[in-house]
Amino acid sequence: MTAENAAVLFVDHQTGLANGVQTQSPADFLNNVKALVTIAQVYGLPAVITTSASDGPNGPVMPVVAQGLPNAVVVHRPGEINAFDNADLAAAVKATGRKKLLIAGISTDVCVAFAALSAKDAGYDVYAVVDASGTWSKLVEDAAITRMVQAGIVPINWVAVGAELLAHWQSTTGEAHARLMGDHLPFAGNNYAGFLAAKGHA
Repeated sequence: MTAENAAVLFVDHQTGLANGVQTQSPADFLNNVKALVTIAQVYGLPAVITTSASDGPNGPVMPVVAQGLPNAVVVHRPGEINAFDNADLAAAVKATGRKKLLIAGISTDVCVAFAALSAKDAGYDVYAVVDASGTWSKLVEDAAITRMVQAGIVPINWVAVGAELLAHWQSTTGEAHARLMGDHLPFAGNNYAGFLAAKGHA
């Protein structure tokens, strides 16, 4: 996975649906989603956002996603449960021209799993970003991850995504990546503060 071959798909990160995420705390979930958004910003990854019935109880796109990725393509699905059953969504992902597809969403067992399975069938190398996704039950989430793994989909978290894209701390994105880690991972923030202090920048 590199910044040149990866794209990210946010499936149904909607305010109403977020209320049902119980596999992690609301604060942790928001932090993890924001971290993935920031990774897309830092590495210039093409992003596609899709919603389901956003004018109803599912709610609009979570502000952290909508505001963080103002240039992303947004596809509002009228009712398809599997996002890839929507022709506009499938076309938007294809238009990124990227082979590696990072997928996160609500819920892990339906919105992420169904899209991931279809994307895999369509020829993408698919990574399910599990900590930027969520559902109402850890048991359900574990079963969904197992199903995806059996189909050849790679479960991953945002820290590992970022590290794979960074590859080397001397990269031009190294400083921005350090800020990302500091902002979203407490111990990394402490380490970064110590580094700056040692350099006389505190």
